[in-house]
Amino acid sequence: MKLLRGFLWLLGFQLLGHAIVELLTLPVSHVMAGLLLLLAWLLAKRRLNESVATASQALIPLLAMLIMPGVVGVFFVIDEFAGQWTAIMAALGVGTFLSVLTTLWLMRRFMPQEAAGAEERERKP
Repeated sequence: MKLLRGFLWLLGFQLLGHAIVELLTLPVSHVMAGLLLLLAWLLAKRRLNESVATASQALIPLLAMLIMPGVVGVFFVIDEFAGQWTAIMAALGVGTFLSVLTTLWLMRRFMPQEAAGAEERERKP
């Protein structure tokens, strides 16, 4: 039941994001607006909803499948990128680097200290 409740929470924030973007005609993805609303809600509550955590954990193994439609969609508009490959490659390189850097910083910031110590001990021979 927690899983279903969590999916309903996630879907509710996605629909709320969709409604806000459409009403205010914002130049933002509907899903991204929903995720930002979810983030604001979680920050306001100052704790993670157990149902949302359960649903999120179930979605992590499916992440590649969730990204695939956007990647496939690029092949249908590839002609529009004709003279812009340098800018695209630079954006991908900088974006990937910043994404990895942000993930590393967040992991070090929020990982419990005992877990971080255990990882350090495993790396040392």
